[in-house]
Amino acid sequence: MDVAVVGAGRVGTALAVLLARAGHRLVAVSGRDATRTRTEKFLPGVPFLPSADAVRSAKLVLVGVPDDAIERTSEEIAGGLDAGAGVAHLSGSAPLSALDAATNAGARVLSLHPLQTFPDVERGLERLPESYMAVTATDEDGYRLGEGLASDVGARSFRLPDERKPMYHAAAVFASNYLAVTQRVAELLFVLAGIEEPVPVFAPLARSTLENVIELGPAEALTGPAARGDAGTIRRNLEALGTEAPHSVPAYVELARAAIHLAAADGKISDQAMERVEEVLAEWR
Repeated sequence: MDVAVVGAGRVGTALAVLLARAGHRLVAVSGRDATRTRTEKFLPGVPFLPSADAVRSAKLVLVGVPDDAIERTSEEIAGGLDAGAGVAHLSGSAPLSALDAATNAGARVLSLHPLQTFPDVERGLERLPESYMAVTATDEDGYRLGEGLASDVGARSFRLPDERKPMYHAAAVFASNYLAVTQRVAELLFVLAGIEEPVPVFAPLARSTLENVIELGPAEALTGPAARGDAGTIRRNLEALGTEAPHSVPAYVELARAAIHLAAADGKISDQAMERVEEVLAEWR
């Protein structure tokens, strides 16, 4: 299939390379200066064109621009699309209606969202095969197209209804982005505790915790003072944070509250222990 990429960021470039390896033909790429640089490195010889020109001979257009730019990009390329071409955006949260201009031009629209993190193209190429990819479409033909493309790059696909995308993406944010945030907070707090280079020190703990979550499930993997109903430890934690890292207190309180409810639902702590913890947390609201 002849493929054009509009906005070849890390995700779009990795997808394009893997599709090319699977036998698809990359006919054009468009984007900003950084896109041109990535194209020269990872897709040498592929023409770099304005977006409306890049899509003219393509049977599939991957739209890899930021979420808020998808609608505008769809309008820009609509006039150059072949009737019946497929147009897929790569957002996990944006609806298919962001591609309405392409739909009105006769294109078949869908979205493909790799449930994976892409710190750079090289690691994206390594990680995308065997990862999962959400496919959203308006009809069965669109789903089959998306599932076929996912299979071509080595990913495992699942169908995601358009109206469930915001919730799905919020879940992905917790699974990935906020995981990184909590580790950054941990890094800063370990430094305050006197550990100068803490990441290697807490890496075995973080790694084994994530492995436990994957192997046992989040509820069974949960440990710590909230899971034990240890109100005294939680009070001492909050007193230390309140003195030296007050910016982290709200996050600690809300995560502790979530942890005790998870522990209670799993039968790990008594109602009385939960009440004692709630009393301590209420003092720090």
